[in-house]
Amino acid sequence: MNDTGFDLLGQRLVAARNETFVGRQEELAVFDAALRNSGSVLFVHGPGGVGKSALLRQLAQQALAAGRSVTLLDGRTLGPSPAAFESAAETVFADERPVLLVDNFEDIQGLEGWLRERFLPRIPVSALVVLVGRLPPDLTWQADPTWAGTLLVLPLRDLSPVDAAALLEARGVAAGSLRESLLAFAGGHPLALSLGAAVAVKDERANSRWKPAQNVVATLLDQLVGEVPSPAHRHALEVCAQTYITTEDLLRAVLPDDDAATLFSWLRRLPFMESGTLGLHPHDVVREILRADLSWRDPQRYADLRQRIGGHLMAQVRTVPDSNVLRIVGSMFYLRHHRKSPPGRDFWHQEDDVYEEVFRLEETGNAVALVAEADGNESAAAVAFWAARQPEAFHLYRHTATGELAGVCVWLRLDRPGDEEAAADPVVAAAWSHARAVAPLRPGEHLSVGRIWVRDANQGLSTAMEWRGVGHSLRSERTAWSFMAVPADDHRVDYYRRYSPYELDEHVRLGDSEYTLFAHDWRALPAQVWLERLMSADTTTDATSVREPELAVLSRAEFTEAVRKALRHLSHTSALAANPLVRSRLCAGQPDPVQALRERLEGAIRTLGQDARTSKLQRALDITYLRGVPNQEAAAERLGLPFTTYRRHLTTGIERICEDLWQRELYGTNDT
Repeated sequence: MNDTGFDLLGQRLVAARNETFVGRQEELAVFDAALRNSGSVLFVHGPGGVGKSALLRQLAQQALAAGRSVTLLDGRTLGPSPAAFESAAETVFADERPVLLVDNFEDIQGLEGWLRERFLPRIPVSALVVLVGRLPPDLTWQADPTWAGTLLVLPLRDLSPVDAAALLEARGVAAGSLRESLLAFAGGHPLALSLGAAVAVKDERANSRWKPAQNVVATLLDQLVGEVPSPAHRHALEVCAQTYITTEDLLRAVLPDDDAATLFSWLRRLPFMESGTLGLHPHDVVREILRADLSWRDPQRYADLRQRIGGHLMAQVRTVPDSNVLRIVGSMFYLRHHRKSPPGRDFWHQEDDVYEEVFRLEETGNAVALVAEADGNESAAAVAFWAARQPEAFHLYRHTATGELAGVCVWLRLDRPGDEEAAADPVVAAAWSHARAVAPLRPGEHLSVGRIWVRDANQGLSTAMEWRGVGHSLRSERTAWSFMAVPADDHRVDYYRRYSPYELDEHVRLGDSEYTLFAHDWRALPAQVWLERLMSADTTTDATSVREPELAVLSRAEFTEAVRKALRHLSHTSALAANPLVRSRLCAGQPDPVQALRERLEGAIRTLGQDARTSKLQRALDITYLRGVPNQEAAAERLGLPFTTYRRHLTTGIERICEDLWQRELYGTNDT
């Protein structure tokens, strides 16, 4: 009630605001202490929509309830003029214990130096000033020792999970699947929670599959991001929305036509962008709305952008130092799944909080002891054997809280079978035996054998261990085969069926234990194809769906014979389609492998003509296979060469073609 005897609308609005205001106990307590003490400047900063204005209104009510005079200013209406600010704040000088509250300070951030040097020193010593904006105060101000006891900086973060749920409760969203869906989208961001709740409670069809409608996305974009300087800046934001961590070199790779340094510098100053030791990442809600907006507005650009980012990460994982492998692999999975972590949980943190550590020889005893405890003395003996020979193949995993050794991982690299190694480790012996029988190694190739031991088998693998295996597989150049040995009765057997194309029928015995050996021929199922299958598969995917090899693995003799046949049938599509080369690395990933094979052969012939020393070989190949002559005698006659000379040129040319294409098959060199 008021002097008129009627309730006023403003009073009802204040009451409604108070009912939906939750959390911020820490900030309210700091303000209450400042009210009771003499002279303070509180600088509250946070991204758009995080609840700064709502907090400021509560502070105003708290100050009024304490009997203090309150002046509330809005930077959006003041303008960047010292005179205008001083005129609007003149009441501060007329009271001994005034409270000055300034909202949207980012709009008048240019006055910060003047406030610090000219205005604030003249206000009463018992005054309390609160500046609220998106940007933090100038570092010069924070570093000035004369302000050390007076300036207090309060970053305003998202609401805690409990407070976020309380806000939804206050907005009429009861506990249940809809609330969980809203929390998954908005986390603890007050504006996103409020907008989502306002729309969802009116939608009778809203359920656990609720997603923000475009009007919600557009509103959040306006409030949280606002206008951007140019399309290039918008593109940089779109990149940040797709990647877990954004660096300047990633921007340079994904946006080659833009100034990456300038864009990165702009990104790092945005209020909703957080800087860490590895790079930048946006607030979760900003990330989600940017994704939702781009995928709705320009689906093709959305797909192309993700493909470019994925290509950059794929290239990086092969070249970064070993210590950075987990970060890149994690970024690849984040890009693929782009699932937000549950509120309050970071994407990188695992329930068991395990971290990876480089293996050192002095840790051999600890590693052997863990393996003996987890898997028996025979496996422990194999670990001791390999640790002395390939210490670089091992990684250790420790619990973050205690430092206790939680697991051991090894990925051995083996270039040729050795009797001593086979005798010391039956798993290695079985791997070599399978590789020789099914598809032997070719010159320069090797195989790898992996095993993971964890102290507590019931907890399973940490994500760090999973990502190490993926990283090893993607980084291993010239790996022909990889094998992973898992105890046959281990619950991880089903997990590994997702990762490996097939498993050996016969188990491997090591002491009293039996092991399932999972095998992968990387020449048959290349890393890029395997990774796509791995990251697109659900945990329930049947392993049989990926058992069939993608590519043919040919010996040198088989490959040479296939090239000779392909040259003879170059103009016959059906014959080329039956050639095993269409299923080799030469044609991998091509939409039309038959046409790709034809182009590889024609290109190889043309390449010989670029060198004067081999041009005669090129002419013999060209007239024989590209000009449609009826027979070799006619070809020799058309070239004006004796038949024996023509045959020598043709034979040598075919040998050169076979060698060139064989190198492509082995090393995956670029197209001509």
